[in-house]
Amino acid sequence: MSPASARRYRCHRRTGPRVVSHFVIDLRLLREDPDRVRASQRARGESEAVVDELVRADEARRAAVGRFEALRAEQKQLSARIPKATGDEKAELLARTKELSRQVKEAEAAVTAAEEALRAAQLAVPNLVEDAPPGGEDDYVVLREVGERPALAEPRDHVELGEALGAIDIERGAKVSGSRFYYLTGVGARLQLALLQLGLQQAVEHGFVPMIPPVLVKPEAMEGTGFLGAHASEVYRIEADDLYLVGTSEVPLAAYHAGEILDLERPLRYAGWSSCFRREAGSYGKDVRGIFRVHQFDKIEMFVFCRPEAATDEHLRLLAWQEELLAKLEVPYRVIDVAAGDLGASAARKYDCEAWVPSQGRYREVTSTSNCTTFQARRLNVRYRDEAGKPQVAATLNGTLATTRMLIPLLENHQRPDGSVAVPKALQPFLGGKDVLEPGR
Repeated sequence: MSPASARRYRCHRRTGPRVVSHFVIDLRLLREDPDRVRASQRARGESEAVVDELVRADEARRAAVGRFEALRAEQKQLSARIPKATGDEKAELLARTKELSRQVKEAEAAVTAAEEALRAAQLAVPNLVEDAPPGGEDDYVVLREVGERPALAEPRDHVELGEALGAIDIERGAKVSGSRFYYLTGVGARLQLALLQLGLQQAVEHGFVPMIPPVLVKPEAMEGTGFLGAHASEVYRIEADDLYLVGTSEVPLAAYHAGEILDLERPLRYAGWSSCFRREAGSYGKDVRGIFRVHQFDKIEMFVFCRPEAATDEHLRLLAWQEELLAKLEVPYRVIDVAAGDLGASAARKYDCEAWVPSQGRYREVTSTSNCTTFQARRLNVRYRDEAGKPQVAATLNGTLATTRMLIPLLENHQRPDGSVAVPKALQPFLGGKDVLEPGR
């Protein structure tokens, strides 16, 4: 990074930051327009009762704080009168002060309890949906289809192709680690590295700062990004150290600036290269063949911090960069606008790119990009200063750029009748100029 770029990416640390803010949902919005929050829940197909509980918790906390502050004010007032008082008046003031001290402690404890209840209620409410289509998993809207599907009479699937090329070893992966594990061997390992290097090169060309983040994170990082809610069962936890294995580098990238005030005159963009781990809980019987739904994979993840008003345009940029990479891989794909009921807790809107998989005769997801608005930044206390110098909550966005799963459409769409696989021109420099992968080599 140039010195000028380095200056642009400077940020200011706060002393003793609170990594996870109490106010993980915008309480001003809740108070002014609770029906908007209820409408978002309906769009997701989820209960509105959590909104009612949050309203009650907010009111209870404000009442508890009001009582505490009133008692403290009276306590200070009496303390100021005691030195000037004499006789019975002083005795009465001392007795009242003693009673007030007890009440203040009780009120303080009540505030703590009310804040904990409010925090729990807030964590139960996902991000507000923004313009996503209504409905569930099957109610997505196809925005466009790009590329020509190959005419293959009897397409081999990626497992058959990969085994013939000496690129994928499912059997030994299961032997060593269990189901949904695999080895990428020989040209398979080289092909994945080529794919990820191509993705990282593109990201850097577009101004992203490359990152290799930790893949073990503290609970507050996982919670702050919204991964310990309904899908907590899909996350691997190391109980002895109270750490989590990340399912995406979105988590450590989002938490990188936790508790900081950033300079967001321009969006702050990172590209994280990491291994990712998912338990795939609840996916029994789904995609059991091959490397589509696995417990470990590698990925280049784009992550952005920006001002909220820039988030919608930034979301479209992330999608465009995903499509740029798919064009380089020369695979047909489609873009879908994901329905509200299929959004993750953090996402306000999400687009998926689905590549054509000839052996299955359908499109399958290979990338997604989500606009998380201020949801994650509010939890992680990531802010910026507005034109008046006042701290405001930032917005965050994320998007897959390159990942192991892309090997599936890459192999299948470029297969030839003899079992060889053509290498897209963009990947050839990363494979020593090789333009064809041949079986048995």
